[in-house]
Amino acid sequence: MASSPTPKDIVIIGGGIIGSTTAYFLTHHPHFNSSIHRITLLEASTIAGGASGKAGGLLALWAYPSQLVPLSYKLHAELAAKYDGARRWGYRPIHCGQLDAKGRAKPKNSAKGESGERKKADVDLEKTRHAALGKLRAAGLPKDLDWVAPDSAESYSEMGSPDTTAQVHPYHFTKAMASMAEEKGAQIREHASVSSINKKENGSAVESVTYTDSNGESHTLPATHVVVAAGPWTGRVLKGAPIAGLRAHSVTIKPRRDVSAYALFTEINLPNDFNRSSKFPRAGTQTVAPEIYARPDEVYACGEGDRLVPLPKTTADVQTDQSRCQDIIDQVGSISDELRDGEVTARQACYLPVSNGASNGGPWIGETKTNGLVLASGHSCWGIQNGPGTGKCVSEVVMEGKVQSAKLGMLEPAASLKGL
Repeated sequence: MASSPTPKDIVIIGGGIIGSTTAYFLTHHPHFNSSIHRITLLEASTIAGGASGKAGGLLALWAYPSQLVPLSYKLHAELAAKYDGARRWGYRPIHCGQLDAKGRAKPKNSAKGESGERKKADVDLEKTRHAALGKLRAAGLPKDLDWVAPDSAESYSEMGSPDTTAQVHPYHFTKAMASMAEEKGAQIREHASVSSINKKENGSAVESVTYTDSNGESHTLPATHVVVAAGPWTGRVLKGAPIAGLRAHSVTIKPRRDVSAYALFTEINLPNDFNRSSKFPRAGTQTVAPEIYARPDEVYACGEGDRLVPLPKTTADVQTDQSRCQDIIDQVGSISDELRDGEVTARQACYLPVSNGASNGGPWIGETKTNGLVLASGHSCWGIQNGPGTGKCVSEVVMEGKVQSAKLGMLEPAASLKGL
């Protein structure tokens, strides 16, 4: 006679992409039974309030680490096909390339109209457009990448095609994963700040998790498994985890017309008189490298990271440096009229979870030396890309005792983090 399944009390710490996909794959695992298994996701702020809501959302088969990327890229496509991801979270294949360009000086008179947008000529001369397209072709730009200023483009090289590269809107994707997990029985508690992961008296296994709610009241949840997916806050929740935070600024712009589906890694040489709003990266530097991702209804652009402001308490407390956002706006506008003349719809900042001195650089996915304590963090800039694969692997660790869908090797904490 078969034995009855053992009840599991699973607590997930973190409501970003990793925590949300973990909740999704746990609730959709064949062994999950909502009548005997309990899944609770604790988020100190709100779902997708950090980098998972403010990232670029690039997906790529050429991303890293290689142990996880193929699985996760495939799962993205399957989830999009199953749940109408093109409509719900902007999933679509895209082109990706490296663009070297020469930035143009900022306009001395930005001539704004009553609506706040820069006035534009009513008619483009057809011969002018043909000349411009000729310059873009001479620089090697694809025919449909026509929203880069002809006088700016210097060279273009393809990094990924629609067969190997795609995108999602990270906020909508993360929220959808959390929502579908909740529909299947997971409990999601926002504004729940974890104060401790409690172990059994001999320290061999997890026992419970204590958190404080928005009213300041303390609660303790019993736990057979604890999944730490707190992104850059992981080191505060799990002492000894080699994960820190790197602040990154970004903006979104609604261009003056629809633009083609490209992700661009740029290197822009700015003119010597191109004054910056901030002093980053250092005075006198005139080469910048913003990343630009065209989405179905907007363009996302981000700049280089910094460690000038320490990691705050929660995602709700992140400070946005408006001058850094303005730098990004000016830089991408220096190579594109569509972006220069577009409407800026968001200026924001977040913290990425990056390795803090560990040899393999992360991420780390799997059980630690403490029974039931699972680490799923340190994904750096590829968290959205690798979220589904991570969630799938964690669900297998919790429900089956080991990862079945990938060979993670040094990504497993037991193999590379002896202190945990």
